[in-house]
Amino acid sequence: MKVLLLKDAKDDGCGQDPYIKELGLYGLEATLIPVLSFEFLSLPSFSEKLSRPEDYGGLIFTSPRAVEAVELCLKNDSKTEVWEKSLKNKWNTKSVYVVGNATASLVNKIGLEFEGENCGNAEKLAEYICSGESSALPLLFPCGTLKREVLPNMLKDKGILMESITVYQTIPHPGIQGSLSNYYSKQGVPACITFFSPSGLTYSLKHIQELSGNSIEQIKFAAIGPTTARALATKGLPVSCTAESPTPQALATGLRKALQPNCCY
Repeated sequence: MKVLLLKDAKDDGCGQDPYIKELGLYGLEATLIPVLSFEFLSLPSFSEKLSRPEDYGGLIFTSPRAVEAVELCLKNDSKTEVWEKSLKNKWNTKSVYVVGNATASLVNKIGLEFEGENCGNAEKLAEYICSGESSALPLLFPCGTLKREVLPNMLKDKGILMESITVYQTIPHPGIQGSLSNYYSKQGVPACITFFSPSGLTYSLKHIQELSGNSIEQIKFAAIGPTTARALATKGLPVSCTAESPTPQALATGLRKALQPNCCY
């Protein structure tokens, strides 16, 4: 059964994307098509803040791109050595909060100890942060232009200081239309399409509707989490599956149930 995943490929260390691998175990033939690209912003300012851990109570990472911004700062400003020798250790005396395994993996790669990776989304992470002891210093939150205000607002309501800095913006992937057209011409209409973000839905839906035609009613639509599921519902699309957590295992389990014959919702 063919499943279309609207995300870019990640290597699991064995040369295979973990979502392709996990869905394959359930007999699902998954194809990845990237629908998002990213441009990094304000890196000099972010780099300066990273150099002053004493000014902050910790870090918040809610996307892999925010961690990639750290890597770019270190590379562009030749700070890798000072990061390894001192900065990393100074940040590790503070709280570093993350959402999701993909983000946690990158945070681990740059040598930071973290917590909250099992929260699943920004709202749950905010609850987790609010449940602990808060620092008198602000948490540094590198984010994108499309960030939702749930996390900042929840922390603000609890009196937890936070300083946001926009370090990337989300743009449509230049190859969306061509990749989708190529997929449909070779593979036909997929049994299921999984969206990984509201912006990915926004940038790809028109092309999917045009390519699917009347067959769109046969497609099961899935979301990697509740925010994306709400975006699908807003567009008037039935959500057949919402992964319980943003992981390959949770998505595979949800899709298997959703794609069973005579499955009711």
